[in-house]
Amino acid sequence: MSTTSNSKHKMQYVRLGNSGLKVSRLILGCMSYGTPTYQSWILDEKTGIEHIKHAYSRGINTFDTANVYANGASEIVLGKAIKAIGCPREAVVVLTKCYFPVGKLGEAGSVGGPADKNSPEGANGSGLSRKHIFGSIKASLERLQLDYVDVLQCHRFDYDTPIEETMQALHDVVQAGYARYIGMSSCHAYQFHQMQNYAINNRLTPFISMQNYHNGVYREEEREMVPTLKVFGTGMIPWSPLARGFLTRPWDTEEGIRQKTDAAYKTRKLHLPTDAMKAINERIAELAKKKGVGMAQIALAWQLSCDFVTAPIVGSTRLEALDELIDAVDMRLTPDEKAYIDEPYVPQAIIGHT
Repeated sequence: MSTTSNSKHKMQYVRLGNSGLKVSRLILGCMSYGTPTYQSWILDEKTGIEHIKHAYSRGINTFDTANVYANGASEIVLGKAIKAIGCPREAVVVLTKCYFPVGKLGEAGSVGGPADKNSPEGANGSGLSRKHIFGSIKASLERLQLDYVDVLQCHRFDYDTPIEETMQALHDVVQAGYARYIGMSSCHAYQFHQMQNYAINNRLTPFISMQNYHNGVYREEEREMVPTLKVFGTGMIPWSPLARGFLTRPWDTEEGIRQKTDAAYKTRKLHLPTDAMKAINERIAELAKKKGVGMAQIALAWQLSCDFVTAPIVGSTRLEALDELIDAVDMRLTPDEKAYIDEPYVPQAIIGHT
């Protein structure tokens, strides 16, 4: 697909894992779109639609959302944006997720908020049971105003539901035509291995993608998950390639509005910099200054240089920042530059699975 006339950059398209589905080299994450009543950093519907349309005009054909984002408002905005673009359904790839409880539309909340399982509404209101999976996908399709999604992803691993039930339900969702493929997100490698093996051994629909937390300051996925994904031929589409904004500015500068106001962001401790993280941040800043580009472009170019990454999921609240990220698709780091960023990294505790 050609890009807008004001840019010489063209998007690339790659297969998602061993499937035949092709996604843009960058996926637009839609967590920032919905309604500010959910959280103050969320963009409103009009602005969200503008961002999605702009991303499409720059060649991004793949959009990631979730039923829990802004209590469903993100899916509503994405659905309206697709209609506003006016493209054929085959021209866009839509990913959504289920697992977390979804609050009431228009109310404040946070992703991963606790489910009240001791109430009639909450008893089956989260997880990966057959009941919740089918209820979630049907509600998502209504909000998106679509007949199907391209990839239905499990947002987290469900410790309360048998894997057999979950994988059969996901297979049946595909057979029913509600989704074309399925994917997994943020779990331990042994859990993914169990689920994928069960699907393959029982001739059910396997996962084609893993959406996990990975970036220049958090690389623990490379120890067990990445080798597991390679065994199964599963595509990796990391979330937060810029470490929730940590790699977009010098570490000792003022945080953005999300870092200041998002309670979930703080409780998950994704923003607490170690000495190693500070060193990596400083080296990215150094290379950015040397090349005359933004830190975000260097951080994203680093991830795109990882041969096991299919397509990072990027998000932005400013069109200028989104354009900078798209331009990073053409940027190349030398092996020495990548090694320079890699060198300070030290092992750390697993995060991002809750």
